[in-house]
Amino acid sequence: MRLKLLTLALTLAAVSLPSYGEDLLDAYRQARANDPVLAQADATRLAVHEGIPQARALLLPQINGSMSLQQQSITGGNSSQFQSTNGAPGHLRTRSVGVELDQTILNLGDIANLQAAHSTADAQEQTYEAAAQELFVRVATAYFTVLSDEDQLTFAKANEEAFRVTYDQADQQFKVGIAAITNVYQAKSFYESAKATTISAENTLANDRQALTVITGQPVGELKKLQPELPLDTPLPADPQAWVDSSMKNNPTLLSAQLSVDAANHEINVARAGHLPTITASLSRAKSTSWLENGSYNVAGNGRYGNTIGITLSVPIFAGGATQSKVRQTTYQRDEAQDSLESTRRLTVQNTMNYYNSVLAGISEVESGKAAVEAAQKSLDATKAGFNVGTQIILNVLTAIQTLTQSESSYSVARHQLVLNRLLLKQSAGTIDYKDLEYANSLLQ
Repeated sequence: MRLKLLTLALTLAAVSLPSYGEDLLDAYRQARANDPVLAQADATRLAVHEGIPQARALLLPQINGSMSLQQQSITGGNSSQFQSTNGAPGHLRTRSVGVELDQTILNLGDIANLQAAHSTADAQEQTYEAAAQELFVRVATAYFTVLSDEDQLTFAKANEEAFRVTYDQADQQFKVGIAAITNVYQAKSFYESAKATTISAENTLANDRQALTVITGQPVGELKKLQPELPLDTPLPADPQAWVDSSMKNNPTLLSAQLSVDAANHEINVARAGHLPTITASLSRAKSTSWLENGSYNVAGNGRYGNTIGITLSVPIFAGGATQSKVRQTTYQRDEAQDSLESTRRLTVQNTMNYYNSVLAGISEVESGKAAVEAAQKSLDATKAGFNVGTQIILNVLTAIQTLTQSESSYSVARHQLVLNRLLLKQSAGTIDYKDLEYANSLLQ
């Protein structure tokens, strides 16, 4: 009995999929609206940006109003001017009302703090951009992982069916006395193992469909699959160094690390400003009114407003060594940021080169994988024909079926990984956008 495993696998896939389905862009739009990771990055970005108006506020006018009410007991021992009109002890009450305007004229620490806030906000903006670009890849990875799992399940079921047919054939031959019991045992062993593989494939698919749901926030329906023939064009530009140069200019994670170093340098200036003088101008208008509880008490100017204008020069002299410690601390933090930047730079170069090479290797893997599937199918056909005429043993048939399934599995993985590696290369270069996802989506059917 002849059984073409690849034909059966494609037939099962066609039966399980309707003529319509959810595509990659649908999944991305759902993730854009519901993904908690991106939402968290956006909230962090907005929170960090609030540091700018807070730092700027220290350089803007500060207006404060005040009002106080005090009471002082007046006894016989107090000066006679505080006695009530009837001579009895009482209470002296004083009410003060005022408003004060302060304006910083010179504070290099506050200026450096504002600069640090800008750099920190810019770094967080790039971190958010990195999260937005990462969403393209996370959605595509989860989507194509499900597609690959579906292929693996299809192949596992076809493999199981092929082993079942072979097992039935061996069993019938044994019963009519034209084959040994060894053939039955061998076929049954492969068949039972294939059943376990199918169960494992079903579980993997269920788990990975749930992983896609975590990103999109929506149940996963039927997904469109990759078309049979993929474009096998090499990356453009066809120069890995050009991709590395692009990543040095555009990779948002690297740009964020660079801006973090800038922020750290400004923080050093903030700490050093603890040694420098500050100049502040102030303007206040206030009045104070006093009276006795059991009488009257008036002096010249009581209850009248008075204005005060002044400039304050504050010169730090000694703070117990705290200022020097802060300078050292922020310097160490700057050094840490520089080391992190260098680590990120090297990793970015490594990833860009790896993904470029992976795309080139992936093209060859897809080409060789397709040829391997065709050769394995022909080998299976020939082996089964030889078994039917007695020139091949059943173990060769079982091995040929297994080889075809493995070839199909490797070919499927290579196809999906090639599409992903192209996206990963664009992400590492810092140039991935919605159009790249649209292109990947155009490869679906």
